[in-house]
Amino acid sequence: MRTHNAVAKDYYGILGVARDASDDEIKRAYRKLARKFHPDVNPDPEAQDRFKEINTAYEVLSDDQKRQIVDLGGDPYAPGGGMGSPGGPGAGPFVGFQDIMDAFFGTTAGSGRGPRPRNRPGADAILRVELDLAEAAFGVEAPVTVDTAVVCTACSGAGTAPGTHPVTCEACGGHGQVQSVQRTFLGQVVSSRPCVACQGTGTTIPEPCQTCAGDGRVRSRRSMTVKIPPGVEDGMRIRLAGHGEVGPGGGPPGDLYVEIHERPHDVFSRKGDDLHCRVTVPMTAAALGTQLTIKTLDSEEQLEVRSGTQPNSTLRLRGRGVPHLRGTGRGDLFVHLDVRTPTKLDPDSERLLREFAKSRGEEVAQLTKQGGFFSRVRDAFNGH
Repeated sequence: MRTHNAVAKDYYGILGVARDASDDEIKRAYRKLARKFHPDVNPDPEAQDRFKEINTAYEVLSDDQKRQIVDLGGDPYAPGGGMGSPGGPGAGPFVGFQDIMDAFFGTTAGSGRGPRPRNRPGADAILRVELDLAEAAFGVEAPVTVDTAVVCTACSGAGTAPGTHPVTCEACGGHGQVQSVQRTFLGQVVSSRPCVACQGTGTTIPEPCQTCAGDGRVRSRRSMTVKIPPGVEDGMRIRLAGHGEVGPGGGPPGDLYVEIHERPHDVFSRKGDDLHCRVTVPMTAAALGTQLTIKTLDSEEQLEVRSGTQPNSTLRLRGRGVPHLRGTGRGDLFVHLDVRTPTKLDPDSERLLREFAKSRGEEVAQLTKQGGFFSRVRDAFNGH
């Protein structure tokens, strides 16, 4: 015997929208009707039934699968449709209130994201490494000691004692969240918050591992070698993926960052990939010219000081600086010259120097025991 199904409801007609209405049009129509027929706003006894009907229509048309059933001529809440009626036992007048909040405020009240996993990613760790200038310039394999969290070997990260397992949290029923209901002018507002008993995981550990106290990880110190590439600078960080803190519950580890700290050098100062140093040369060498032997970071170089070199002159040695971190080649070495003037002269040296000045037409005032040039000027002003 053929059984005739009940006639499907016109959910589009209940909300007063066309069959090709967009999601936004459906939401606006529902919001307008919900404000009009909500029992807290409209005391008419028929408003409650009308409000439930509007809720059901919006619940169906805002769900892609249910709306498809309607478009095919069916009713997702008809008997035998595989879904329970929203107006079934215990539904009450505020069925679908999550959709009310979604329509009014663009969010879903009481919508939970479900329990969060017990094993979560670990945090990153940072380690400071001090290097000499030469080590930073040419690279080095630096031995380091890392103190981080690692997977507990006693429970393999599960956090449970041997032979035991996590159980469903009784406080939240495994949802990881607990709900509270608050009555407002719109009705009952259902809000969710993480369960305190299980920290939002949905499970508890009745018998935690004695080694890690249920955390799934323990602190450990291990030694490793970090390969420092040539050309690193002070303050740079090298990322070592997967060498950071293991996460709670034995989750995947974070990254380890090795921060470079470069010690000051006795001779060279660094600006990027260029090196700078200061060299003192005698006045006679600057005047006559000379050749200097400069010890760089990795070699000895001959540097020509031309005759007549002036104080604070700078000479450049190309390619004798720090290797470039990215690419090939090196920076330069800049040698800053300090010309040294003798502080004391013996009589012969002073005589020769005065003869040299005289030959160049340079008159040099001679200091006497009675006072120098400024003493004579002072005496002139004093009327002596």
